[in-house]
Amino acid sequence: MFEEIQQNFERIIALYEGEREANADLRSRLAASEASNDTYRKQITELERQVENLRLAEAFLTPTGSSDSAKERIDKLIKEINKCISLLEK
Repeated sequence: MFEEIQQNFERIIALYEGEREANADLRSRLAASEASNDTYRKQITELERQVENLRLAEAFLTPTGSSDSAKERIDKLIKEINKCISLLEK
């Protein structure tokens, strides 16, 4: 009877260790998924910003089609905005 109880404890301990390893693996996979999710969110934000910049560039285009000067003005605005954002983040 004592050996049977000891075997049951060993089996329970082995099952616990297996579940603990599975839990650690799942936690690791979750962390990797969250990191990927953050990366994709940043990528989406950047793409949305690029779309907005393109819309803004289109709005600044002059009727004569002088897109170079409009692009320069937009680039300056973007740099200034990015500078302001970085100052606000500090």
